Amino acid sequence: MSFSYPEHPFIIAEMSGNHNQDIERALSLIEAAKEAGADAVKLQTYTADTITLDHDGPEFLVDLPLWKGRKLYDLYEEAHTPWDWHPALFEKARELDIVLFSSPFDETAVDMLESLGAPIYKIASFELVDLPLIRYVAQTGKPVIMSTGMATLEEIKEAVNAALTAGCTDLTLLHCISEYPAPVEQCNLMTMVGLGKIFPDVKIGLSDHTMGTDVSELAVSLGACVIEKHFTLRRADGGVDSAFSLEPQELKELCERTKNCRDFEGTDFYHKACGTVNFTKEDQAAGRKYRPSIYVSSPIKAGEIFTRENIRTVRPANGLAPKYWDEIIGKEANQDLSFGTPLSKEHVKYE
Repeated sequence: MSFSYPEHPFIIAEMSGNHNQDIERALSLIEAAKEAGADAVKLQTYTADTITLDHDGPEFLVDLPLWKGRKLYDLYEEAHTPWDWHPALFEKARELDIVLFSSPFDETAVDMLESLGAPIYKIASFELVDLPLIRYVAQTGKPVIMSTGMATLEEIKEAVNAALTAGCTDLTLLHCISEYPAPVEQCNLMTMVGLGKIFPDVKIGLSDHTMGTDVSELAVSLGACVIEKHFTLRRADGGVDSAFSLEPQELKELCERTKNCRDFEGTDFYHKACGTVNFTKEDQAAGRKYRPSIYVSSPIKAGEIFTRENIRTVRPANGLAPKYWDEIIGKEANQDLSFGTPLSKEHVKYE
């Protein structure tokens, strides 16, 4: 299935876990997004077992305000979109003529989405450092959207290079503040503008976690081609992301205002209002520890070879960064390692 972006800003309604584990609600969310005028609905394709380990260690407890004290595994068990729903959700989107796509969090999710004809892929902010996953997604030849929340400029460059060298020819970078909700005063849209200047061959946009639609509308006036906002039927219904999600009327207003906007170049007023370019993201440091890294997924004896069966790239970020995966796989462990150990180079026998 081929895909091309519309001439107006591409508005994505992010379902995330707002289906509240009810497939009928998920189908209703797709219908409501279409009625509101969104161009696409985005899912997240993972299970608790593919994104983290069922471990009780302190690093597996969430310290972010919205989900503080929850075990990562339990949070993802609640938030995930069941894989057996995916065919029905894709069929509903086809019936309504709205784009449906997803953020995969491991290679098995990409394979399943490919079987369903997913037209686009999204790399989530936390997975921007998972270069093997980015390369695997890019090899599909589909357009790729990547969020840059928490990332340094060097990490963004590594991710862009991984995508382009693996075959991606249609790449979009989304500026993102990975806080939930994100304070408006931290939105710093000049960083989005800066992405466009540093990477002139990619499109730019915004994954917006602020309350309301003002920041998204301003981003469009500054050149955003893609806007992503979390979406729910009613915030009062609850759900893991409902607190910072748009309701249908708000999404409709966003679609109407941005699709009528033609001032894509911005103005001096907007530039002054947005502050300065900042790729350090110190204000998002709390979220960085929930990025993926390499962990021991089953006990390993000294001298045993590191394989896909005994190490995995999962959240949180205490282990080696995923970019070291190819360097580690196939080498020997130099000591016994227990389940849930964050892997370090000290655990690896080098020649």
